[in-house]
Formats: sequence, structure tokens, C-alpha cells
Amino acid sequence: MAKVAIVGSGFIGRAWAISFARAGHDVRMWDQAPAAASGARDYIAGVLGDLAANDLLRGQAVDTVLGRIIIVEELGEALADAVHVQENTPENLEVKRDVFSRIDALSGPQAVIASSTSALLPSRFTDHLEGRHRCLVVHPINPPYLIPAAEVVPAPWTSAETVERTRAFLVEAGHAPLVMKREVDGFIMNRLQGALLEEAFRLVADGYASVEDVDTGLRDGLALRWSFMGPFETVDLNAPGGVRDYVERYQAIYSNIFPQMLRRVDWAGEVMETVEAERRKRLPREELGERQVWRDRRLMALAAHKKKSDQEFGQ
Repeated sequence: MAKVAIVGSGFIGRAWAISFARAGHDVRMWDQAPAAASGARDYIAGVLGDLAANDLLRGQAVDTVLGRIIIVEELGEALADAVHVQENTPENLEVKRDVFSRIDALSGPQAVIASSTSALLPSRFTDHLEGRHRCLVVHPINPPYLIPAAEVVPAPWTSAETVERTRAFLVEAGHAPLVMKREVDGFIMNRLQGALLEEAFRLVADGYASVEDVDTGLRDGLALRWSFMGPFETVDLNAPGGVRDYVERYQAIYSNIFPQMLRRVDWAGEVMETVEAERRKRLPREELGERQVWRDRRLMALAAHKKKSDQEFGQ
């Protein structure tokens, strides 16, 4: 299997390490703070047991997967012979430009260099590189070892070969790549999530619904379908004649609503007092960590269920 370099060992870096090691790749993890990388490996060791219990390690033993993840002290050692480099440093443009300069200079010509950035366009931190044709964004929904979707975002100069190699690499590792045709702020997933969050904050700020009402509408409503189909398939199945029939029947509803959605509410303004108060009433701040563990275990159970369903229905 291939050698993968993980640059940066925070929540995203360690999650990618799990995903790639589970796929059989040898992973070399580097962080400018050595203690952070060591702590990341300890964290990974704790997660792998839960994954094994849910049959999410591809039938492999915990020690086998963990043994593929090696912490190294030098960036060059992590990059040597790597075919895929996943960068996970802070969302800071100058940091990205510097790190990508170092990776481009130290890695072999065979390596694809991918960033996990969720906000920065790849053209903004790769334009100065000699090897810019092999650079792009691969942005996950965290944690990628449980949520397979990952955005593949090319810069204007990213080669078609790099995009295809990255797509194939992700598919082999069990991911569901979203291959964008060109870059745009927010990519795909944050633009979709942002549209929903804008309306969620607006409904609460204007006094139409409580925070829990909005969460209930997603959790016990739309998300049940969205957990196994997207919005286009949803509407395609929600009218007798398919997507065109749906548009003919219901577009007027949305065109009437749309003008009301053009006013922004400042998320950090007065509405935050309401949102935070309602959330802290349901979940005290000191219980956030425990609830995050609960969330990840529920995601594991959902991933295991979807895996079994896909096998049964031959998808």
C-alpha cells in the first residue's frame, strides 16, 4: 500500500491518520510540536477500540491499524516517498503558504499535496509553487473516519491527473469524494450548511421558532432522509413524475419564501443570547465533552448501519 504523510496532528490530522491507516496505508505523522503528535497517537489508540467494536476497521485488529501510524520528528522524514500528503495546519493564509512551500520543496514529484482547509481557496496558497499543478484541497467533514464525504477542490492550475489520482485514492480508502469543477468560497458543504444555518438563526432571531424546534425539524425530520439521499434525489422521489414534476408543483413555494431569506442576522448579536441560553439549558457547558463522545459513538453506529444496508442492497 501507499505511504501517506500527515502534516499537523490536531483533530483533523489525527482523524485522517485513522482513515488512511485503516485503508492499509503506512502513515507518517509530523507536527511542529512533537508532544502534540505523540498525544494524537494516544488519542487514536483510544478511538480504534470503538471502531473495532462497530466493525469499522475492515476486519483488522486495533494493533495492526495503530502499528501503521508512526510519529516522526522531521518533516522531511514524513514526506520521504509519500504519494499523498495531507496538510492540517491552522486556517491562516501565511501559515498555509509557508507550509506548502516547505512541502513542495521536500516531497518527491510523485506526491499529491492536499490541504484540509475548510475556508481558504487553494489558489491563494499554491500560486507561488513550482509544483502547484499537484496541489489541491481535500476538505473532510470531521471526523473523516466516520463521515466518508470529502471535497476535492482544484486550483485553476491543478492538473487533471492530480484530481483523478486524488479521487481514486479517496475512493480506495472508503471515502465519497465530491469533485468540484472549480474553486468557490465555502466549497460545496459549507455553502449548503451555511444556507441552512442562516435560516436557522433567522427563525430564532425573529421569534418564529425555538432553538430546539429548529433542531427537531432537522434531527427528526429532514435529516432522516438526508442520511441516505441528497436534496436532488429527495425531490426526485417526492413527486409522481420525478424532479421536473416536483419543480412544476412546488417551485412557487420557494420563490415566495426566497426574498424573505435575503436579510442576514448577526449570529454573534442579540440572537446569541437566546441560542446559548437554550443550548446551555439542555446541555451544560461542562458536559460538552461527554456529549461529543456520545455523538461520535452514534456516528459509529450510523456508519455501521449504512455499511450493512449498502451490502444488503448491493450499493
